[in-house]
Amino acid sequence: MEETAPRPRVRNRRGEGGRLRDEIVAAAVELLDETGEESAVTLRSVARRAGIAAPSIYRHFPDQPAIMLAVVRNAFTELDEQLRAAHDSAVDSPRDRLLAVCHGYLDFARTRPGRYRAMFAGVWIPDLTRASITEQDMATLGQDTLALLTRAVENCVAAGCATSTDVRADTVALWLGLHGLAHQRMVSPSFPWPPDIAERVITTLAHLTES
Repeated sequence: MEETAPRPRVRNRRGEGGRLRDEIVAAAVELLDETGEESAVTLRSVARRAGIAAPSIYRHFPDQPAIMLAVVRNAFTELDEQLRAAHDSAVDSPRDRLLAVCHGYLDFARTRPGRYRAMFAGVWIPDLTRASITEQDMATLGQDTLALLTRAVENCVAAGCATSTDVRADTVALWLGLHGLAHQRMVSPSFPWPPDIAERVITTLAHLTES
């Protein structure tokens, strides 16, 4: 891929190092969105996109995996905000709120495919024996998302509109079903998907009763 010319950049004033860090992450997100490939996010390409010298990156990130970790963390924050908004906008019942959260998840995967693939689809798998990030860094990714989905299932059980007897396990199964559907929609866009396929997946895996 031919690199784009670096954007003009105004030097940050003293004490604005946090702004530069955000600009580095934003540049990495742009590259990931444009290419869908983690390999496009290199120290050189990020520096060029941000309009800075590559050594400037090391003041904020020791290596490329640290940049990708920041990108993925930001993406999870964006996903969680979208899911909470979907949940809060569906005020009718716990069942409707769970459906809204699940559709919000699928919408995120559809509208942010590069970020989604880095988060969930194996596009980004750092070598932890050589990177500055740790196994704990990776283990914490997505915990808030799963907790939000778990609470939505729990509320359905409490309201009597879901029959799950193991909410934790069924929530993981539901997430796997959503991920499978999101992934297959990406790689098989011409497949004649049934219009209610998402509802079928959600209803079955969350053990929802008839509305």
